[in-house]
Amino acid sequence: MKLSYDAKLNIAYIRLRPESAGVETIRVSDELNIDMSPDGSIFGIELLNANEQLNAAESGRLVVELAGEQAGTLDLTAA
Repeated sequence: MKLSYDAKLNIAYIRLRPESAGVETIRVSDELNIDMSPDGSIFGIELLNANEQLNAAESGRLVVELAGEQAGTLDLTAA
């Protein structure tokens, strides 16, 4: 899994699988797109207006915790 954030465009992308051809984007709402692989599995999730979607307005930081791993932070106020 990979989380990327474009501060200039305020878009976050959560990639769940390795790259594959033929990904189809499904627009769920004005601020959420889901990319589906040809086999029906979720390839990735795109969050538009990411700082609002990730509820970062109060602290400006997103804390990512993985089981058994050290937490990391992502500054969402750099936009």
